[in-house]
Amino acid sequence: MLATPTRTPGSLPGDGRTWAYEVKWDGMRLLADLSSGRTRLASRTERDVTGAFPDLAGLAATADGAGDDLLLDGEVVALDAQGRPSFGVLAPRLGLSGARAAAAARSVPVVYVVFDVLRTDGESLLEAPLRERRAVLEPLVASWGDLDVGGAALQLSPVFDDGADVLAATRAQGLEGGVAKRWDSRYRPGERSPAWVKAAHRAARTVVVGGWRPQEGTRDRVGALLVGAPDADGRLVYLGRVGSGIGPRAGALLAPQLGLLQRESSPFATEVPAVDARGAVWVEPSLRAEVRSLGSTTGGRLRHPAYVGLREDAEADVVDAATAAAGAEERGPGRWRR
Repeated sequence: MLATPTRTPGSLPGDGRTWAYEVKWDGMRLLADLSSGRTRLASRTERDVTGAFPDLAGLAATADGAGDDLLLDGEVVALDAQGRPSFGVLAPRLGLSGARAAAAARSVPVVYVVFDVLRTDGESLLEAPLRERRAVLEPLVASWGDLDVGGAALQLSPVFDDGADVLAATRAQGLEGGVAKRWDSRYRPGERSPAWVKAAHRAARTVVVGGWRPQEGTRDRVGALLVGAPDADGRLVYLGRVGSGIGPRAGALLAPQLGLLQRESSPFATEVPAVDARGAVWVEPSLRAEVRSLGSTTGGRLRHPAYVGLREDAEADVVDAATAAAGAEERGPGRWRR
């Protein structure tokens, strides 16, 4: 179940009688299926990512000790040097497995922040309202403190009764934002529901990488990405050039993946301005990345975008009709294929 963006920037709806308020965690959404002593972790696109997080393998101990056959919903987060959740810190761990994943787990430990329970003792809780699901979840998590969970780090996402306070506190602490959820909301898998509303201090979105520009004076060092997003008809609409956030480490991780995807022509169905296209290397549009920006210009371009990391766990956000129409002149009817 996914949240819809707030209709009023900088605010969350309702009050604590009708709505529950949580921190918007800056990590990767994970469903944790814990049954028969086994842990299976799935991204929001249902991709099995268990191998990327060997440090969470011990979560299955919770099912053995606190309730059989659990399905949990939450966010896996990694902390930056200031102790704040940061997707940028987490991103290099995505897609790893085996020895590389184990080494990454030692150097960049994660915490699984749990905010919902969808099944317990084999019984589905999807039709139970959020208030009832939290009543089941909270004592479960409280009991985990007395269990050996194999070193897996767990945390319950706290609930607050004032959305304005949550947004003020997260802004002051440099966190991503807040989420409001109706206490009576049933869980609707795969649905972006108005019963859950999110407000971020800096807009984040998942985009498609369609090309890149080398650093000035080099041919193989990634200096900027050319990104876009599909419209309702599947055409890849150009959204802008993203250079901020691509340091030496991020560039080194991107370069080999981009090198395997090189193509002769632009994959964008809308025109890429000459100032952005100069020296560009075009790639097949199969990589997705998270960027943060100050919104969009009237021409549909991202304002001051910054690269955060690659996202294998999420589909690209579709551009709305107004953004697609505001883009540059179309090159043709070509469709985007991921």
